[in-house]
Amino acid sequence: MAWTMRNSKFRHVFGKPLKRDQCYDNIRISRSSWEAPYCDVNPKYVAVVTDAAGGGSFLVLPLAKVGRVERDGPLVCGHKAAVLDVAWCPHNDDVIASASEDCTVKVWQIPEGGLTLSLTEPIVDLFAHQKRVGQVVWHPSAMNILVSSGSDNMIFVWNVGTGEPLVQVSMPDLPLCVSFNYDGSKLAATCKDKKLRVIDPRTGDFLQETSCHPGAKPARCVYLKNGIILTTGFSKMSERQYAIWDENNLEKPIQLDGIDKSNGVMFPFYDPDTEMVYLIGKGDTIIRYYEIVKGDNGPEMFYLSLYQASDPQRGMGFMTKRGLNVNQCEIARIYKLHNSGLCEVIPFTVPRKSDLFQEDLYPDTAADMPAISAEEWFAGKNADPILISLKDGYAPSKKEAFKVVRKSNVLDKMPSRASVGAILFFT
Repeated sequence: MAWTMRNSKFRHVFGKPLKRDQCYDNIRISRSSWEAPYCDVNPKYVAVVTDAAGGGSFLVLPLAKVGRVERDGPLVCGHKAAVLDVAWCPHNDDVIASASEDCTVKVWQIPEGGLTLSLTEPIVDLFAHQKRVGQVVWHPSAMNILVSSGSDNMIFVWNVGTGEPLVQVSMPDLPLCVSFNYDGSKLAATCKDKKLRVIDPRTGDFLQETSCHPGAKPARCVYLKNGIILTTGFSKMSERQYAIWDENNLEKPIQLDGIDKSNGVMFPFYDPDTEMVYLIGKGDTIIRYYEIVKGDNGPEMFYLSLYQASDPQRGMGFMTKRGLNVNQCEIARIYKLHNSGLCEVIPFTVPRKSDLFQEDLYPDTAADMPAISAEEWFAGKNADPILISLKDGYAPSKKEAFKVVRKSNVLDKMPSRASVGAILFFT
């Protein structure tokens, strides 16, 4: 399908990187060959996966702490092998999960104001995977639900509040990318066997599956609104491409378009408020952005424009809408990792002359509050994320310190032999 020129309020979105002294520099960015973004951001912190001798670590910096990062500064460093992925909790901006080659998932509580000393003790360790864990994804609306995928061909659904795996999904091959839908009732997953699957995360059942991109390199996926799934991958001729699919009918894609012949894996980032998609290729110098619109024959993905730089991106982070500057008509902010150790901040804005709040650019967005508990979700209840207006700016809700309440285990409660004798004596 040819790129079509059409009217859109996002037609003239442009990205302009901040000056170097407003970015983060001198970071030992991970040299792992694992296909991951190595970065995640929220309204309080930026987290970057780093190289570490003899273990795994990542850096957490308050957003305001720009400039040169001290080489011996504090890190989150409790893993025994390289960290492969990090993800901030959408319902608590101080809580972050990390996945590692040491087969564990750890969840951490960042102290208010950021790290002053290295953090080595997580608030919970999640043990179940037998091989390295490649990705962690939080549920969009249920409290404490986390999904992890690993090289043991397993996907686990965790209740972080109790430290337990609720569901395990056995995949036919290595899961490459996992994404929740808008209300967290379904999962999309791409796999090394070149298939896209729709999964019920409460039962582990496969609801739909199809062959998506036939190329040898990894395919990625992201669940869009209204039951639509976006995948990125490669053709047999190694052309990069994207496709959009109907979750209820995966026989053929709604739309399949080629992009170019570059060889970097394409990471999709989705903004459900504006229905915009940003495609960022690893090793590329280009960020492309698109708009999802309702057409006569269903949803269509239209190319809008691109941002091009001179240096390639080693990794990338995508700011949640709560962290954007609405007074500057900022609709996205991307944190781009350079091979040089720079984490460059690139705001994307819509040019508007008025200083008033632009309601068409900022529909109500997901709040930092869960809509339902983990127990309600696992019992079968679904809920869209709670929405808030950004008209008067974003004010975080009050949070208590994260607590893990492990369920009692009869094996932990077995009385000693002495106490058994006492019990027999008194009865």
